[in-house]
Amino acid sequence: MSASAEGALEAAAEGASPEADGIRQETMTVRTLLKKLLPPLARWHLCVGRSPLKAPPHSIILFPADETRLCCGIAGILAVKGAPAPAAVDAGSNLARCFAEIRRAPLSQVIAGRTRPEGYLSGESPLREAERDLLLLKQETHFRALFFDPGKTSALRALVSETAAFLAAEESLLEAEAGRFTTAQMEIITSRLILLKDILWGLEKDLLANIEKILHLAAAERVEEITPESFVKFARVNVLLNAIDRLEVRGRDSAGLQVSLTLRDRETLGRIIEEIRRQGLHDEFRRRSVERDLMNGTILVADHVHADGGVWLSFVYKTASIIGKLGENVCRLREAIRADRVFHAFAREAAISESVFAHTRWASVGSITEANCHPISGYSLCAPGSDGQIPPAGLCSIPEPIAEKLADGSAPGTKFYPAYGPGCWTLSVVLNGDIDNYPMLRSLLESAYGYAIDPEVTSDTKIIPLQVERHLKAGATLEEAFRLAANDFEGSHAIALVSNLEPGKIFLALKGSGQAIFVGLREDQYLFASELYGIVEGTSRFIKMDGEKPRDPDNPDSSGQIFVLDQHSAGGLEGIRALTYDGHPVGLTESMIQKAEITTRDIDRGPFPHFFLKEITESAQSVRKTLRGKYRIEPKKDGKKRVRFNLGRDILPESFVKNLKSKRIRQVFVIGQGTAAVAGQAIADGLALYLKGAPVNILGKKATEMSGFFLCEDLSDTLVIAVTQSGTTTDTNRAVAMAAERGATILSIVNRRQSDITTKSHGVFYTSDGRDIEMSVASTKAFYSQIVAGYVLALAFAQILKTRSDEFIAGELATLETTPGLMRQVLEKRDEIRRSAEQTARQKRYWAVVGSGPNKVSADEIRIKLSELCYKTISSDVIEDKKHIDLSSEPLILVCAAGNPETVAGDVVKDTAIFKAHKASVVVFAEEGETRFDRIADSVIRVPRAPMPLPVILNTLAGHLWGYYAASAIDDDAAFFRGFRNELSLAVVEQDRKHYTLYQRVLDRNLHRVLKEFSQQFTERKKRGSFSLLSARTMTDISLLTKYAAGKLPLEDFWADFGEEDGNASPIDLLNVAFGHAIDELSRPIDAIRHQAKTVTVGTSRKEEMPRGVLFDLLAGLKITAKNLKADNLLALDRIQKAVAGVRGYTLYEIDNLDAEGHPTDDTTISVVNRGGISVGMVSRTETSKSLIGTKRTLVRTGELYVGRGRVDGSPLVIVPLLKGAAGVRGLLLAHVEFNPALSPEDKAEVLGDRYRDIRNLINEYNLPWDDRYLEPLSLESLFGESVETIVERIRLTLSG
Repeated sequence: MSASAEGALEAAAEGASPEADGIRQETMTVRTLLKKLLPPLARWHLCVGRSPLKAPPHSIILFPADETRLCCGIAGILAVKGAPAPAAVDAGSNLARCFAEIRRAPLSQVIAGRTRPEGYLSGESPLREAERDLLLLKQETHFRALFFDPGKTSALRALVSETAAFLAAEESLLEAEAGRFTTAQMEIITSRLILLKDILWGLEKDLLANIEKILHLAAAERVEEITPESFVKFARVNVLLNAIDRLEVRGRDSAGLQVSLTLRDRETLGRIIEEIRRQGLHDEFRRRSVERDLMNGTILVADHVHADGGVWLSFVYKTASIIGKLGENVCRLREAIRADRVFHAFAREAAISESVFAHTRWASVGSITEANCHPISGYSLCAPGSDGQIPPAGLCSIPEPIAEKLADGSAPGTKFYPAYGPGCWTLSVVLNGDIDNYPMLRSLLESAYGYAIDPEVTSDTKIIPLQVERHLKAGATLEEAFRLAANDFEGSHAIALVSNLEPGKIFLALKGSGQAIFVGLREDQYLFASELYGIVEGTSRFIKMDGEKPRDPDNPDSSGQIFVLDQHSAGGLEGIRALTYDGHPVGLTESMIQKAEITTRDIDRGPFPHFFLKEITESAQSVRKTLRGKYRIEPKKDGKKRVRFNLGRDILPESFVKNLKSKRIRQVFVIGQGTAAVAGQAIADGLALYLKGAPVNILGKKATEMSGFFLCEDLSDTLVIAVTQSGTTTDTNRAVAMAAERGATILSIVNRRQSDITTKSHGVFYTSDGRDIEMSVASTKAFYSQIVAGYVLALAFAQILKTRSDEFIAGELATLETTPGLMRQVLEKRDEIRRSAEQTARQKRYWAVVGSGPNKVSADEIRIKLSELCYKTISSDVIEDKKHIDLSSEPLILVCAAGNPETVAGDVVKDTAIFKAHKASVVVFAEEGETRFDRIADSVIRVPRAPMPLPVILNTLAGHLWGYYAASAIDDDAAFFRGFRNELSLAVVEQDRKHYTLYQRVLDRNLHRVLKEFSQQFTERKKRGSFSLLSARTMTDISLLTKYAAGKLPLEDFWADFGEEDGNASPIDLLNVAFGHAIDELSRPIDAIRHQAKTVTVGTSRKEEMPRGVLFDLLAGLKITAKNLKADNLLALDRIQKAVAGVRGYTLYEIDNLDAEGHPTDDTTISVVNRGGISVGMVSRTETSKSLIGTKRTLVRTGELYVGRGRVDGSPLVIVPLLKGAAGVRGLLLAHVEFNPALSPEDKAEVLGDRYRDIRNLINEYNLPWDDRYLEPLSLESLFGESVETIVERIRLTLSG
């Protein structure tokens, strides 16, 4: 409003400013105070609201910002042209000889004594030679030779099949005869079998299966239908599709792939175009090669001829699915490529450079559409040229004649970059992570630099190529522009870029935590991916980019790395140009090259939807392998049993056994972290049980507790049993090292050979076969195997110390042998457990897990898995204690009841009844045959009856499965919001295309349809118990914002409820943000890490500008915003715009002394605060009496817009009620207007709105047909200023006359 009216009607945003200023002042006060009070810490930086990752060293951070992470996957491949020619060898020719040699030394020979264990499978030599042949066959040149030799392929299939049968027989025999061998011998035998499995898997899955996939991609039945040139392209695409398929566990709502080719010359291009013309594909080619944002099927054609003589093209494939299954997106991409006859025509020609990169996405910023699917290009609807002028819309299609287009560097669509000259330059990008300052950068590009971005493209990735282009236009080279742009971005990110500016290169950037890029090194190619399992099909050698460590420790901005991969190099490290974000070179050395310890066999998900379910299904087999060969039970003459433990010196060193026998070991610590620590507690319980009476003190502790509180200078009398799945846990390794330095004996229970902890241990007990990889973050099968391994050790110790008889030990071992079968029985109850989780998991916000005695271990481990899978803070308590703890939150309680002795079981039943009495929901894991919980619990899951320690494993297994299905059920609620968030985004994109104002958006029927469907399903799900895990604020925001966005609640109330300081709040945008919060609170990716999968709830804040026109210009001049108007009045003002030819003057009134509800009373006053135009000389009644009466009192009470005549002089007026926050109407704006006398009858009907319908209806009541032409002789003054009855009477008189 004007300066004179400032005190009367200030905007709500102005009212918020003092508070914001106060906060800023308080922040400055705190900063100043700390600097005064802490002079010794002057070198420290005080940061407010900053991410710890971005703060400089020596920082004090108040209110640290929590950085979010996205869950996406990147993969790419670049052929190396300058690599040495591959060795002239017949790769694979040695396999038959190697496998024959391997089969000549089977396990039966070892058992018969004709071969020593060291000579099993003829030693390691033929296996290593076969492995080298496999690696050679994976090289593109040798794989191509195999592909085009059907005879060799068939022979290899037969060889693999024959050897696989041999392997199966060997494993079966080992299962039966494992007890014959020492653990050292078993280690040799097992490691040989693992290597043979890896080789056979690689031959079958990484080679032979890919032949079939390549044939499918090429739409070919036989290899003869494929040219060597097309084989290269389809083989590389296939490698990338395989990688994306494995990376989909990081996110799968959309996926995309781009294949870029540089043809030899323009004649080649012309020849291909003539070929596709003959095939009837030319129109399709032209249609797909029109310049636009990248969509499925887009073809990019670079009309510029490169220095090396080539012409660049790129083919893009995309698919988007809001809630898809793993593997579906890759299948769609495969089918799209298979059906693309245009690409097939180009694939048949040799290319002088090729690159492929791909992406799988977890949408966070931007809707799930093809346009937002990566890769994303630097295209804009209009962009300034180097002279600042906006060029005409460009086409990169190929008109005829081709040569003219190629030769014309000034053709429409070309861009000029000083370092490269004119050309149809393109930039394509994929992103993992987030560009936190995307809204600011996009606004800057659009407002300051004249870019126009298609409103359908709402992904933050769009800013990357445009920012790179901005630096290119300033004269930078592509490498420098990429580096400068990367420095412009805030947030953790991993970026890959390809461009026809330098078609033989791929540019990679990495900064921050939570993201990674692994660059695989092959003799003939570079492979890169965001996870190691994206590259291991092609190579085991890699270098990992480091995006976290700053080059200068005192300058956090020096962190971040850029790699430039160059196909014209010799390959390897020499072909990688590495530098930091601040431009300093990074020296890459051979010591940085690492070797992957996994193969595609380890990361194969098989038919399972998640690795978690696959791994828990394999858990019984892991336990069986853990027990295999560790002991023999033999009958004695007296009918009793003798136990011979087969734990060699590699597990129990001779010195340790001697010290244990001589009672020199007086203390045993069982340590671990997380799940391993819980398994350690179970092992400690077993040791205490079996070693009862021995002079040994047994403690189960966290590794950090032992290293922090229980170390002494001399630990020579101490055994430390370290439990770890990976062998790389930092805290466990540190505790082991510290204990070993003090003389402790270290035994490790570990799942991975050659891991860090094995080098620090005196003895190692490998669980399963020593390489039982777990891909899911939530480890399961290692836990069960660790307990079993620990109990085998405990029984062996009992035998050494003679605390238990062999007869007893044999019985305990027999019990352990039943574990795999009993676990399979629990796994068969998956459907029952799933139903229980779906019915109960979403009912309660607060959860607890309880167990007594040994089952406290089950409770602790289930709690960990529920926290990892469902992202909840969960308590774990002893059952008897829980009833003494506050139950007012009415939680969901999981009770581990199986395996309790009867004296305890009865009490557990009573305690469960107490839980129910406090309105808790209860899920009980009980023994088969136990029925006492049936009438109490919400769900009873029965596990097989067994003696301890098996119930610990069985309860935990059931709890793990319950947690998996609970996470799936909760994630289903997130998927519900993801789906509607996407529909909302699509509706908004369509509104953006039509340039709707906020008020038009709220009235949009398509939006109403989306919101109505959402509201119905939202209500139904709430009734079924869904969304209990949502915060109260998110639930309230969604409910209210849905009503505001649908226009069911007045927008003036919205601004009071959700108003922002800048006054730009929109209920639709805030609903999108609220959906994001709901998705974030409910998303359960299961196999992923939460910080990778967290959804960024970035809302697009659209500044709501008032429509243009004389009335709105008046409002804007008086600083009256949309927040000062009722929504209905703003729409009415917009509707009558064309009726108003001009404004002659205005009077601004202030209203005071309304009641508490904003209604006028007898004491309410009105006064003039500003005037303009003809109003300045007019006499107002308010100058003599300030009482609010008449029409103005009515308008203040109703808040309705008035359009009509003045009561005194009959001049046309528009009176607008003005709001002030929640205080109601606190002002009136009276405008003296001139009506437009030239309106047509149709225009008059439109501006009259409801008044038009009232006039028409009354005419119809007189049985007269309506015609808009009746309005033609009537002036707008009459139509607005007279009553409906008077207007109708005039029309009737005209008709009768």
